[in-house]
Amino acid sequence: MSEQIETDVCVIGAGSGGLSFAAGAAQMGADVVLLEKGEMGGDCLNYGCVPSKALIAAGHAAYAVRSAQRFGVNAGEPQIEHSEVRDHVKGVIAGIAPHDSQERFESLGVRVIREHGRFIDPRTVEAGDYKISAKRIIIATGSAPAIPPIPGLDSVPFFTNETIFDHGEAMEHLLVIGGGPIGLELAQAHRRLGAKVTVIEGLKALGNDDPDLAAVVIDRLKNEGLEIHEGALVKSISGGAGAIEIDAEQDGAALKFEGSHLLLAVGRTPNIFDLNLEAAGIEPGKAGIPINARMQTTNKRVFAIGDAAEGYKFTHVAGYHAGIVIRNILFRLPAKTDYTAVPWVTYTSPELAQVGLTEAAAREKFGDIKVLEAKFADNDRARAEKETEGQLKVITTAKGVIVGASMVGEKAGEVIQSWCLPISKKMKIKDVAGLILPYPTLGEINKRAAGSYYTPSLFSERTRKIVRFLLSLG
Repeated sequence: MSEQIETDVCVIGAGSGGLSFAAGAAQMGADVVLLEKGEMGGDCLNYGCVPSKALIAAGHAAYAVRSAQRFGVNAGEPQIEHSEVRDHVKGVIAGIAPHDSQERFESLGVRVIREHGRFIDPRTVEAGDYKISAKRIIIATGSAPAIPPIPGLDSVPFFTNETIFDHGEAMEHLLVIGGGPIGLELAQAHRRLGAKVTVIEGLKALGNDDPDLAAVVIDRLKNEGLEIHEGALVKSISGGAGAIEIDAEQDGAALKFEGSHLLLAVGRTPNIFDLNLEAAGIEPGKAGIPINARMQTTNKRVFAIGDAAEGYKFTHVAGYHAGIVIRNILFRLPAKTDYTAVPWVTYTSPELAQVGLTEAAAREKFGDIKVLEAKFADNDRARAEKETEGQLKVITTAKGVIVGASMVGEKAGEVIQSWCLPISKKMKIKDVAGLILPYPTLGEINKRAAGSYYTPSLFSERTRKIVRFLLSLG
């Protein structure tokens, strides 16, 4: 016999968005039931952001040893202990896990039920032996790796981001299908850890970013020994463990790739198709549940956040969604999403970062824009650290309102954060150009770009005449 639970809010999914909402709502006095059938912490902690950055850090350490001689330090070829690299990744996850644990959330007053939830009517969710009736329901079920219908794929072993971090042995040759951020981050990390790596991308690698800046990343990856094939459509896969073959087509020509291991990184699929949404009167969508600006579904008592919703698929956006929904549900405020200054970072080396509009999107929206540029090669800190690859583009309207920033370079994900506030507050470029920044830092590149807005007028013949006239007055 099932237990009937009455609650203020039922949250389906204990990933970034679900946990953020549950923690905030419970501490503010709401009665919260949280459902999670899998790992607490969701994809980001267990299979995504956290383990991938730990693996990237290991790859960076290996690269630093190999390239130390550029500073006059000769360390030789690093010895990679792959099982210890895996242990490092697992250790990082374990260190963060208590923050997302069932015990912590129960201590905050959240009732945690480790069962899969599905709707049985517009206000009720069934989870195992429980039936939860809630005033409001949050769908925060995240996403999973997309598995494309490639002939032969079902007969060969392959990794996704959910399984590759469990591997603790050397790879001879890793084949990566997908040239987006996940594919290229993991491809470079494994290359630096000693594997030969081939990336096969059906369209354009890093196709959602500024093409000029993405090209800098692609060139670096190729210089490190990665093979990257763009516009290559996979037709079939064959072979077995340790001997995988991929048949592809590029510009009408047949290609064959052979490797020891295979990683699929072709996008994400929202985890919404086993929720029985129809019983709740909710419209599903291929890219997530359609929602309005308040994160409401077609059932106004049900909200969708994070990867379960249509739109951006980033952990930090899921956390932002949680804040919007808290204001709507707990305080009855008509809070709406504003994506003016959404940042994202691809954690390759060099990093590729974006906030606000890209140059192409800004031209389409405003027509007349200004593109301000600064290069890492002109930054003294970058020179000192021999990381001079990269540049910054800042996009403003004709009147100097900052609408976007794109960057490629060392620590771009950190440096670009200086543009998040100006873009979100619709500040003008003069507000950044007048800042005093510490020297020498990579962040000075931001002020250099901002200052270039005034270069044409400051150093014009008209300005020279004005200065000469004023000086002649004595």
